[in-house]
Amino acid sequence: IYNKNMQTTTTRSTKYQTLACELIKELGHVSNVQLHERMKLLYPDLSATTVHRVTTRLREQGVVALAPPMKDGSVRYDANTDLHDHFMCMKCGGVRDIDIAAQVIPIVSDALGGCKITGRLLINGSCEHCLSKEGST
Repeated sequence: IYNKNMQTTTTRSTKYQTLACELIKELGHVSNVQLHERMKLLYPDLSATTVHRVTTRLREQGVVALAPPMKDGSVRYDANTDLHDHFMCMKCGGVRDIDIAAQVIPIVSDALGGCKITGRLLINGSCEHCLSKEGST
């Protein structure tokens, strides 16, 4: 299994946990459905329930974190367990890591009359890929 920094540890691991960790690390932000589709390429009989159990266990162990949900509300996992913010494209649903809280929270807090902002930020917009597709149509 992997620790917080996606390095191997001595904790007992299954082949499914190992593969899920590798795929989450490769893909960055991924849902159980997306993991299941990829994992079934190696393990055709793998159930969606098993994938759900694996990701739940990995999250409980701090190996993965929650990312902003998919457009349909499905849970999405993040390989980066450090505190960070996200940008989410409202057209394609893609998510990217950003780290802007230190710069943005004081501005927003001042605009709100000194309200205290807790948690990380999620910025919504359109990614460069979707914008370029719009420009080419």
